[in-house]
Amino acid sequence: MDPQATNSTLDNPLREGLSLERLPSPCAMVIFGASGDLTRRKLMPALYDLALEGLLPPGFSVVGVARSEKSNDEFREEVRESIRQNARRTPIDEGLLRTFEEGISYVAGDFSSPDAYARISEELDRLDRERNTSGNRVYYLATPPSAYAEIACKLSEQGLVQPIEDESWTRLIVEKPFGNDYDSARELNQTLLQYFSEDQIYRIDHYLGKETVQNMLAFRFANGIFEPLWNRTFIDHVQITVAESIGIENRGGYYDQAGALRDMVQNHMLQLLSLVSMEPPPAFDADSVHDEKVKALRSIRPIQPEEVDYYTVRGQYSEGWVMGQPYPGYRDEARVDPASTTETYVALKLFIDNWRWAGVPFYLRTGKHLPRRVSEISIQFHKAPHPPFAENVTQSLEPNVLAIRIQPDEGITLKTTAKVPGPSMRLRSVNMGFLYGTSFLVESPDAYERLLLDCMLGDSTLFPRRDGIEASWEPITQILRGWEATGVENLPAYSAGTWGPEEADSFMERDGRQWRQP
Repeated sequence: MDPQATNSTLDNPLREGLSLERLPSPCAMVIFGASGDLTRRKLMPALYDLALEGLLPPGFSVVGVARSEKSNDEFREEVRESIRQNARRTPIDEGLLRTFEEGISYVAGDFSSPDAYARISEELDRLDRERNTSGNRVYYLATPPSAYAEIACKLSEQGLVQPIEDESWTRLIVEKPFGNDYDSARELNQTLLQYFSEDQIYRIDHYLGKETVQNMLAFRFANGIFEPLWNRTFIDHVQITVAESIGIENRGGYYDQAGALRDMVQNHMLQLLSLVSMEPPPAFDADSVHDEKVKALRSIRPIQPEEVDYYTVRGQYSEGWVMGQPYPGYRDEARVDPASTTETYVALKLFIDNWRWAGVPFYLRTGKHLPRRVSEISIQFHKAPHPPFAENVTQSLEPNVLAIRIQPDEGITLKTTAKVPGPSMRLRSVNMGFLYGTSFLVESPDAYERLLLDCMLGDSTLFPRRDGIEASWEPITQILRGWEATGVENLPAYSAGTWGPEEADSFMERDGRQWRQP
């Protein structure tokens, strides 16, 4: 890279040391689906931000691959515009951007055409010669899932996959959705493993790249105060909320086949659940962390088809207002079946059948067109067994809650009880906590920055492993089968801009609990 690419590290010795520690070996990244929204909004801006931090290796190069015909200069102009619109760090460093663009090229071709892969091979050979990328490759599948198997097969057939024992390395990043049920996920795993080894496959879930999600491991296992309380003896229940204020955003064709359970719960939310519930790993390495996460996922009690109405609530948004804007109902959205029974909201009650969590319910909820965008894990502790205060003092007290905010305003708060100043004994709940932005005085990196860098470094800790993907699909597939058997024609409705159907509140009230409002 040009010296400008690492100028940001020169005035900060700590950052310079981090850059050296986290600097990958030279490589080229081939992005299949380079004309798509993911590449424009996330991948190219994340790579630019890594360059700005001095975390890309010398000679790092990107080869964009898509069907549309365009020149290298046209593709570079698209990349330049996407970075200006979506990069985390502004204003844009124009000198660094020009240097970054020197390593960007484009190959047009159909993903099923051997000729396209021959051109990709020629371009990679050129980069090895001219930019010293050393034969190291990252293949990023930013394509529809239907193309995954074919691309993997063609890469292998054209000799573009290096054996794991080779001096140079090859890695494959696969975007979600990874299957649409247990059987399809298992089949996709088996297909990819015909061409790549497990150590070469990086199944990306961007939630795991978020700073607060990663901090869950540090919070639990680097502090002596919380882990002794992290069990059924002290915890009453756990809530995980992933609320979205947006609707389906012109994705009706995809979403009507997926729904909230597949789109959010199977991947993002069960990954969060596994981090909350896993046992302490013996070491912070990929295999140790994956082993404990998989054990937690496999301990989820299956919901039998006849039990789905008791343990789940579905909903579908109707017309309403979100943040002052009117929106149509789900069935009126483009490319959505007018008689659709696809859920845009789902709430679940899950149990983890092991010694640590026996009897502790995990409540999960997610939905489209809720009042605001927020993702949060809240741990509610049991009430004090015998508070020695008058009943009128304690009857309105709230339980202690540890809330881990993933987005926005990333941070952690602990709700405790304190005395109100004055001559009488009056108690009130107060919050203690921190926000990342104010505590560390730095902006959290985008999730894709961390995950792309980890892949180039060969660190798969934050990427779900094959058995983890399959373990997360097992309880979800059971629920899907139960829903299919019920044959409902209409789901409970909730107005866009509200917190879900009334049935979801009754779902909690039945257990003597209520949803926490983030």
